[in-house]
Order: sequence, then C-alpha cells, then structure tokens
Amino acid sequence: MSSSAVPLLAPPRRAWLTDLPVLLVAVVWGSSYLAAKGITTPQTVVAVLVLRFAVVLPVLVVAGRRRLRALSAAQWRGAGLLGLVLSGIFLVETYGIVHTSATNAGLIISLTMIFTPLAEAAVTRTRPTGVFLAAAGLSVTGVVLLTQGGGFTSPSAGDLLMLAAALARTLHVLLMARIKSVQSADSLSLTTVQLGSSVAVFALLAAVPGTGEAPWAVAAGFGVREWGGLLFLSVFCTLFAFFVQMWSVRRTSPSRVSLLLGTEPLWAAAVGIAIGGERLGPAGVAGAALVLAGTAWGRRSADPAAP
Repeated sequence: MSSSAVPLLAPPRRAWLTDLPVLLVAVVWGSSYLAAKGITTPQTVVAVLVLRFAVVLPVLVVAGRRRLRALSAAQWRGAGLLGLVLSGIFLVETYGIVHTSATNAGLIISLTMIFTPLAEAAVTRTRPTGVFLAAAGLSVTGVVLLTQGGGFTSPSAGDLLMLAAALARTLHVLLMARIKSVQSADSLSLTTVQLGSSVAVFALLAAVPGTGEAPWAVAAGFGVREWGGLLFLSVFCTLFAFFVQMWSVRRTSPSRVSLLLGTEPLWAAAVGIAIGGERLGPAGVAGAALVLAGTAWGRRSADPAAP
C-alpha cells in the first residue's frame, strides 16, 4: 500500500476509536436493567440506590473538589434542584425494573427521545412536524404491543412506572436547559452535586420506617454475585459512563454521541433475551421493532443534523 493511502484511512480509524467507548456505554446502560433487577427486590430498592451512589460519590468529589468550591450559591441551588428530580427518576425507574422485564424497561424508557421534543414544543408553543408526530405514534403503538405479553391485558405496574420514569427524564432534560444558573457550571461539578442530592434523598427515605430494609443490612446480606452487580452499576454504569461522555463530546459531535447512546434499548432487549432468558412473543417482537424504529425516526426528524 502506498504511503499516500495512509492519511485517507486514518480519520475513519480515529472516528471508530472515539465511537467505540460511547457504544460500550450504551451496552452497559442496556445491561444495567438486568443487573439492577438481579440484585433488587421491592424491599431493597432504596437501600440499593443508597449503596450504588454512595460507592461512586466520593470518587467524583475527590476528582472535582476544586471545581466544586468554585460553584456559586445559585449554581448549588440549581444543581440541587436537578438532583431532587434525578432522585425521583432513579426511584421510579428502579421500582419499575423490579416489576417488569429488563427488555420492557429498556424499550419503554427510550420513549424519552420522543417525549422530550414534544414537551419542548409545548413549552415553546411550537407545533411538531407531521413526520415527528407519526414517529411518536409509531413508538406509542410499539409500547402497547410490547407490554401485552401473551395477550391484550392492562400494562403491568412496572411498565407504567417505566413510562413515568421516561416522563421524569424528560422533565430533567427540560430543567437542565431552562435553569440558567447551571448552564455555566462544568459537567463534573453539576453531576457530583446532583448525585449528592440524590444520595441524601435516598438516605432520608431509608431512615423512614416502612420504606424497606436498611442499606447496611442489605450490604451485609450481599454475596459475591450481588456485590458484583452493585459494583457494575456503580463503576461502569455511572463512573465509566460519565467520564466517557465527557471525553467523547470533546472529540466528536453531540449528535453523534446521542445517536450511539440511542442504541441503549436495543442492548437492553438483547441482554434481557440472551442472558435473562426473557421472551417477547410475536406481538412483543413487533412492538420492540416499532419502538426502536419510532424513536430513531423521531430523533432524526427532531434533529435533522443528526447523522
């Protein structure tokens, strides 16, 4: 091969090296539903959340301590408010995972990509395009089929909770875009304060009688498998994912990162079926395909610049 061909091949190789870690984030996020389901019960949801984020928070605080000291009072308040919303997302999402399949959880939560542009259009009083509305309808139809299992029945409590989590994620995104004080804050500090606020909420809930087992009791009862699942959620689904996002957005376009992360529900379904032994049935398979197609189509119609 001539030397003149080397520069032509180099850019695709560099792009692939940048894309691969982001794709791995989508894979671990897709796997997180089955991992959370494997170590969590209705009585240990709050305790597992305390443990999951208490493990990772000290690392973030140490890594970003100088930037944290530079935050203004308004930025602390704004990030704290976002943290309260984030705690609600994790609570509803984790309770939902416990009461539905990992496959359903990953696919239903992907509706955030449809809900967010719809909510933004409502706030800004702009009319969504017909193409986007058609994509939204396709996704909703897919969720209806997905949640039916063997026949047409009411969606499970877990399915409805995952739908609420998708709506809560939408609220979180809108608030991040509209709270002016946090827009100038660096990502590391913003994430650290949000996770700190979330841990505080979880710890307070854990102290309330009737909210489930105590975190220390759950930790004491964990075996190797449970600790492995918890560390996977903490280290890979939180620390690794966060730092890869920060690294990747500085080396490629946000829309490209978003597109790669948008494959999360596909991995959730693949992991749930291949490892978790879950089955969709013909209606579920059709529903999953419609959700994936609708969210991809909707995201592209809402962001024509997306690759």
